[in-house]
Amino acid sequence: MKKRFISTKKKKYKIKFLFLVFLFLFSVYKTFNLLLKSNLKIDNKILVKFLLNNTYRSNNDYIKDIYNSIKKDYSPTKLLMTSYYDIKVPKKEINSNRNSNYIIYVYNTHQSEEYAPNSFLEQEINPTVMMASFIMEDVFDKNNYKTLVEERSIKEILNKNKWKYYKSYDASRIYLEDSKNKYETLKYFIDVHRDSLEKDKTTITINNKSYAKIIFLLGGENPKYLENKEFIEKINNKIIEKYPNLSKGIYQKEGEGVNGVYNQDNSKYTILIEIGGYQNTTDEVLNSTLAFTECFLEVIKDEK
Repeated sequence: MKKRFISTKKKKYKIKFLFLVFLFLFSVYKTFNLLLKSNLKIDNKILVKFLLNNTYRSNNDYIKDIYNSIKKDYSPTKLLMTSYYDIKVPKKEINSNRNSNYIIYVYNTHQSEEYAPNSFLEQEINPTVMMASFIMEDVFDKNNYKTLVEERSIKEILNKNKWKYYKSYDASRIYLEDSKNKYETLKYFIDVHRDSLEKDKTTITINNKSYAKIIFLLGGENPKYLENKEFIEKINNKIIEKYPNLSKGIYQKEGEGVNGVYNQDNSKYTILIEIGGYQNTTDEVLNSTLAFTECFLEVIKDEK
């Protein structure tokens, strides 16, 4: 009887022990995932760094590089030893120095628009349209066109003013005008978006390489409509010449229920471009963004 009692007691302790182990492992898993997701704002930059450095390598190679880099800085052990509030998310400071000589301003009115992940790792990264903006920044800077990417939160402006999502263009205009006031050298303004169509309508293969299709949006109610159109047509024609069928052309929007201006009254050099759709992968977006920047640079070299 005593033996049976001891055996039952041991069994209870064993069940308790296993339950505690399970609870610990589950909490580790949840904590790790929470901490990874807390770093979303910097992940597009990390991703772009490796996409650009590994353009001519295989997809698997550059994904391994990204994984190893993030694993080094955000390993499970390191994350578990660090509180949520200890993780530093670097923010780009807006320098008020008027002599910064920025030429190009790249922004995303709809910052949260996402692309499809290429791997399990990118499911934690959630690549957004800001990824394309950082690619542009890198390419333009390397070609001596100093570029400012807007990283301040559009959502923050919407919340402060109690605006609905459709007021996003009003929100991005606040940052746009603020940057223009701070940097008088700014000349070109690029608003980068993503389409909502399915992949078969947003993807093209050119020379055995997969690209996310490009389309330009032109506000028909913009007082600078004709000047904007002329500038966008130059870029679009250059893309057609160098990358046949990559561009879906220029889509003019006006009338009831649409913005109709899209901040293009800001300057004749303000453009709105959509790169790919929600099912396009990071490498497809990379290929198209590089194609666009190449053509854009060729056009502005002749602009005065």
